[in-house]
Amino acid sequence: MKTILVTGGAGFIGSCYVLMAVKQGFRVINLDKLTYSGNMDNLSSLVGNENHIFVQGDIGNYELVQYLCKTYQPDYVVNFAAESHVDRSIIDPEAFVRTNVLGTSILLRAVKDWYDLLDNNSALQQNFRFLHVSTDEVYGALKPGDPAFTEKTAFAPNSPYSASKASSDHFVRAYFETYGFPCLITNCSNNYGPRQFPEKLIPLVTLNALKRQKLPVYGTGENIRDWLHVEDHCDAIHLVLEKGKIGETYCIGGNSERTNIEVVRTICQILDELCPHQDGKYEELIHFVTDRLGHDFRYAINCTKIKNELGWSPKHNFTDGLKATVKWYLDNKAWVENVQSGEYRRWIDKNYLHR
Repeated sequence: MKTILVTGGAGFIGSCYVLMAVKQGFRVINLDKLTYSGNMDNLSSLVGNENHIFVQGDIGNYELVQYLCKTYQPDYVVNFAAESHVDRSIIDPEAFVRTNVLGTSILLRAVKDWYDLLDNNSALQQNFRFLHVSTDEVYGALKPGDPAFTEKTAFAPNSPYSASKASSDHFVRAYFETYGFPCLITNCSNNYGPRQFPEKLIPLVTLNALKRQKLPVYGTGENIRDWLHVEDHCDAIHLVLEKGKIGETYCIGGNSERTNIEVVRTICQILDELCPHQDGKYEELIHFVTDRLGHDFRYAINCTKIKNELGWSPKHNFTDGLKATVKWYLDNKAWVENVQSGEYRRWIDKNYLHR
C-alpha cells in the first residue's frame, strides 16, 4: 500500500482528493491546520478508517513535517495547503505570505531534507514525487479574444493571493532546478462542486438565495471564469502525480468559460426548478456591488499539454455539474449549518455589507 502525505486535506479540493485516494487504496496522512475553511465534516465518511490518519498542524512547522515523513515514509507529497480567497488577501495580504510563501518554502525544505537521507537505490527514493497544487491566477488576466493560458504563459499576478501563489510556484521550481528535488506543479482554473466553503461564488449564491438574501455580484458581472469540477481536478492531479514528467507544470481547466452573471442566473434557474419560492423568482435577489479591487477580467486554461501527454480531459459537463452541486447543498443542510460559523458570518459582513 502506497502512502501519500496530503497537506490541506480538510479543505474543499484537498478533502475531495483525500476521499478519492483512500477509495483507490492509498494510505493518506492528512496534515491540515484547520483554519476557517478546513472542515472535518468534509471527511466524515472516513471516521474509523485506518487508512486515513489526520494530523492537525501547520506546513510551516519544520519539525512536524520531518516527523511525519520519517514516521510514515510517504511515497508522495501533495500540497493543497494555502490561503485561497482573493478578497481575504486584499484585506490581510501578510497572512497569504505566511502560509503560501513561507509555509510552502518550509514544507519543501523539510520534505527535501528527509528525502536526501533516503537510500539512493531504494524504490522509495527513486519513485518519490512532490506535487504542488496552484492556480491559473498566477498568469494574470485575459482580455476577450486572448488565447487561453498555457504552461508557457508568463506570470503576471494581480492580487496578493495570486502573487503569493506565484511565489510558491517559483520556490517549487527552484527546488527542482537547484537540488534536483522531484517536483511537479499543477495550475487549475476555478473549481466547483460539493463541500466548497460558502465564501466562493457558487455556494455563496446558492445559500443566500435559499435564505432570500441578496445575491452579491461584483461590478456588472461580466468577468469570465473557466469552471472545473473538483472531481475532474483531483483525477488530473493524481494522473500528473503518477505519470507526469518531473520538473514540469501542467495546466488543468474545465473548458467551461462563463461570465459570473451567467453562473448566478443559472443557479437561480436551477433553484426555481428544484426549490421554488412563493415570494418570487430567485433572480430578483441579484444585487450588483462595488467591484473587487484589481478584479481580473478573464481566466481561461488551454489543456492541450495534459491531454496530449497524459490523456486527461474533464468528464463533467458544467450545466449538469452545476445542477448536481446546487442539489448537494439542498440535500446537506447539516453540513451547511456547521460550516456557517460566526467567524464566517463576520467575514461576509466585512466584505459585502458596505459595498
